[in-house]
Amino acid sequence: MRRLLALRREGKLTTGRVRSAADVLGVRERAVWRWLAAAERDDAAALAPGERAAYPGRFTVTDEVRALLALWEGNVAAVHRELTARAARGEGAPPPSIPTLHRAIRRDLTPGERAGLAGGERAARKHDVFLARPRGWRNQAWETDHMQAPVLVDVDGKARRPWITWFTDCATNAITGVAVTPVHPSRESVLAALRSAVLRDEPYGPFGGLPEKVRVDRGKDFLSRTVTAAFDLLDVTVEDLPAYTPHLKGTVEGLNRAVESMLLAALPGYARQPRPGKRFSRSKDEVLLGFEDFTARLLDWTRWWNTEHRPAPLRGRTPFQAWQDDPTPLRDVPAADLWTFTLEDAGIRTLTTRGVRFRRRDYVGAWMTGQARIRVRIRFMPHHDHRIEVYHAATGQYLGPADLADQATEEQVSAVRRARAARARRLKKDLEASQRQRYAAAIRAEPPRQLGALTGAQADAELAQSADVGLSQLALPDVVPPAAPPADWRTPASLAALTTPTRSAPCPSGRDSTATAPDSPDGRAARPTTKEDGDAS
Repeated sequence: MRRLLALRREGKLTTGRVRSAADVLGVRERAVWRWLAAAERDDAAALAPGERAAYPGRFTVTDEVRALLALWEGNVAAVHRELTARAARGEGAPPPSIPTLHRAIRRDLTPGERAGLAGGERAARKHDVFLARPRGWRNQAWETDHMQAPVLVDVDGKARRPWITWFTDCATNAITGVAVTPVHPSRESVLAALRSAVLRDEPYGPFGGLPEKVRVDRGKDFLSRTVTAAFDLLDVTVEDLPAYTPHLKGTVEGLNRAVESMLLAALPGYARQPRPGKRFSRSKDEVLLGFEDFTARLLDWTRWWNTEHRPAPLRGRTPFQAWQDDPTPLRDVPAADLWTFTLEDAGIRTLTTRGVRFRRRDYVGAWMTGQARIRVRIRFMPHHDHRIEVYHAATGQYLGPADLADQATEEQVSAVRRARAARARRLKKDLEASQRQRYAAAIRAEPPRQLGALTGAQADAELAQSADVGLSQLALPDVVPPAAPPADWRTPASLAALTTPTRSAPCPSGRDSTATAPDSPDGRAARPTTKEDGDAS
């Protein structure tokens, strides 16, 4: 604008140059002429063409307006009504018109501030500018995350949304490891995905090896003692990112968005599919995928992503090609050692003739014959309590697996689970019935009034029943004192005071009667006085 103003003052400004400037700025030609006229009157207008000049008394956004915008989630009309109501009560000056308030908010607040006041920090973060990390080399850094798939899958007759746990390489965008669980993931899911990520044998290869560091987002499963111990043994650094910072692990977050739009949105049972009505309702005749079919499709998509998909950051290459073109040497771990490192340590036990005792249950194996009385170390996969792995405590040599002795059949386990579910449903129904309260409808401002009438006799009976139940639950075994021991027993006076003196236990036959002597000064029981002692005295 200052260049055009100088040309105009020199008399060299032509209509073609003004028209070209208008095309570049995206405005009309007469707007440029108007800006030039304003710049001739005030040189400051040339720095911000089109900006209205400040004047005394112009409305600006105050802290009060900011607070009201946050309270009403960016609703300017609601903020205007609140300011008008406050002015009517004498709590401030009358606000300007709604268009003026809109202009002031657009002028004084950035797009990120307006989005943050309306939608919170996550909405404001969409207007921020982030630096991109350098690509680096393969296995320099991995990122890992859990993702709940927005797809309903048939798991033992119930519709559930499975969880996906995967590791991805930041340099090549390759998915190095993936694990799927029907319910909420745990440290077992992380360890299973880690093994598939590190191993490079079929069917996991060629991606894998040990990374230099892994970025996690403060998930308790990723930071559990078992997982962190496995990373330490494998000499892998864990980078714990601050909470609510998905932009710091953008590779895996982008993968979460990509798998939904490329695969999950086309599967039956997709939970975010637009449907008529306000609430999600699944069609009754819709056939859901089984858990096995869902896992197979996800693994097929993973292979497609690694070998055929060409992400934009790789500039026309697939993750497989980017991995093969990188000459960085890889650190491999034998499968047996990796299995050992990714198991949870349960300490040292003694192998007995009944096997290994772990969590009050016995585990046995065919290799235990002739090995009784040796010291062994137990390792196990979390939540897989049907089998443990046994190692020699002194040498660390792997001895073999041990299975749960007297393990229940599948029919017995199913029956127990059905009984537990029925009991839980009954308990939940009883609790909901006891906590359900009804209130009278109000047509005027008044305190809430509960409904439900009881007679005095009904109230007394229910209170008496609840009091009896409470006393029975609080009863202790020593509320009723024990009976007094036989007279010939040497009972300390401190213990005799706690017994019932009116009732004594029967005296064993064939035993002379003795008298109870008081305790000695040092607290030990005194020697009883017998009939022979009395004669001797």
